[in-house]
Amino acid sequence: MLKDKKKKRSTAAVSAQRMVLGGLPQEEEEVLQSPLQMVVESFVRDKIAMTGVILFSFIFLCCIFLPFFFPIDLYYQDVTQANVASGFGMLNVPSQLKNNALDLSVGSSFSVGLDKDGNVYEWGTFPNQKLKNIPSTSETGKLVQVSAGLDHIVAVNEDGQIFTWGNDRMGLATIPMELRSGGNNIKQVLAGYQISLALTEEGRMYNWGSDYLLSITYPEGVQGNIEKFAASTNIVMVLTKDGRVVPLTNKSSAYTNIPEEIQGNVVDLALTDECAAAVTSDGRVYTWGNNIKKGLNVPEDIQGQVVSVSGGRYHFIAVLKDGTMRGWGDNTHGQSSAPSGVAVSSVDSGYYANYAITQDGSVTSWGLKGYLMGTDDLGRDLFRRMLVGGRMTMTVGAIAVVISTIIGIIVGGISGYKGGKVDNLLMRLTEIVSSIPFLPFCIILSSILGNSISETQRIILIMCILGLLSWPGIARLVRGSVLAEREQEFVTAAKALGVKEFGIIFRHILPNIITVIIVNATLNFATCMLTESSLSFIGFGVTEPNATWGNMLTGAQNGQVIENYWWRWVFPAVMLGICTISINCIGDGLRDAIDPKSKER
Repeated sequence: MLKDKKKKRSTAAVSAQRMVLGGLPQEEEEVLQSPLQMVVESFVRDKIAMTGVILFSFIFLCCIFLPFFFPIDLYYQDVTQANVASGFGMLNVPSQLKNNALDLSVGSSFSVGLDKDGNVYEWGTFPNQKLKNIPSTSETGKLVQVSAGLDHIVAVNEDGQIFTWGNDRMGLATIPMELRSGGNNIKQVLAGYQISLALTEEGRMYNWGSDYLLSITYPEGVQGNIEKFAASTNIVMVLTKDGRVVPLTNKSSAYTNIPEEIQGNVVDLALTDECAAAVTSDGRVYTWGNNIKKGLNVPEDIQGQVVSVSGGRYHFIAVLKDGTMRGWGDNTHGQSSAPSGVAVSSVDSGYYANYAITQDGSVTSWGLKGYLMGTDDLGRDLFRRMLVGGRMTMTVGAIAVVISTIIGIIVGGISGYKGGKVDNLLMRLTEIVSSIPFLPFCIILSSILGNSISETQRIILIMCILGLLSWPGIARLVRGSVLAEREQEFVTAAKALGVKEFGIIFRHILPNIITVIIVNATLNFATCMLTESSLSFIGFGVTEPNATWGNMLTGAQNGQVIENYWWRWVFPAVMLGICTISINCIGDGLRDAIDPKSKER
């Protein structure tokens, strides 16, 4: 009994002690945490800072890795795709046409179609708002043919009368007198690049529009003997009724090097902007011209099976005897990847897309669907340029921060530790550098150098100037921190052990102030990115064709761009804003985690 009572009293005493010191085990655990662990936990609990980390990491990783999947040609330009709005609706065929289509045609960034009742449908991104002014059925009657061009449309009704709408500049709305009244047997119409063409059943061809880029000359004996024509932005060629290919030009070019063995045996003809293709009566395809974007590389397995061919801007689509299709040439947007196993009755190819009416009456489409962020005034994909531009902007900012941080640590560390005349001299140097007006200095330097340096040298120069002129702030910060740390006991001990001064500064003092340096460098990173973007925006930084977020915003100086082409400045501005704000949030979060009392101040 006595032992049991003692045991109970002992248990009760222990329980009471645990109640009094209830928080002790947890407090002992917190005491054992390292300063780094405490900083990390405090930073992770900061929701704003963590949001900044997530956003910046996402943008950074996209800019680093996505360019490998979305490569860019810096020197690529295509005026036919200029100022296309963001979206993927270029191939969204209206539901009324999907099983009731009579004729379809691909334009630069839009399409047009006719149903079997003669009704007109348009979809895609319209480069000219006049394209939406579709003539009423009461004006046109029942339309039976339609063709879309760069920014205008040509259509024919069942009486042979021609109508056009959209761009009316350079004579595109001036239809020849012979074709205005109708009564013509129109066999083929085409809305080309700033030109329109029409062919009658009698074999006569008419053209109207601009002849500045495309001058047409009819050789003797061609008019009245034309079976079909094909046109590109460079030339018009015709297929005569006796199976010959004739270029309508007096100038020699790669297009005019027509293989002699095909003359008199051609049944179909198509052109791209670089080459031509002809189908002979034995089902073979012959190509000639410039082999840019592999337009001359006809698949060998289709030879002898082709019945017709159509061409886009840089690709061809062939229809085989069994009704299936094969494509070759440029496949940037999937335009030459014709669907397999689909039997078609007709195909229309143009620019970067294709439509096919299948034998069961439905419509299938493939090719360019649109652009995620639209295009700029030179037809370049803004999404791809955003990725490359972000990588450039971040690279310039990061290297500039590295340079400024290294200089700032060296100058501030020596100044703070040595003191006296050395400190006075280095601080006066710091004040001189900080007094230099950065933007005017860069503008003057850029004007002096002009075109005497390459673009790569200009980018390196910008990074170096940014780094060499932005170190005074971090130098002062390091100096103040070193002044406080040099009086600590570990510094006295290091001196007593004979450690050299540079070893004390950079091996003993620097690790104790590194967190402050990281915070400052993080905030300085955002500042350098903004400075580079400002220089590029005003034309004195990274210049075209290299992309940065700054020079992508250059178009925003134009009121017309701001009003009509919002995607050209909104997306770069949003990305730059999100990125710099995220970096500042990360810097503020690090500062608060390292020095919790900063929130109170």
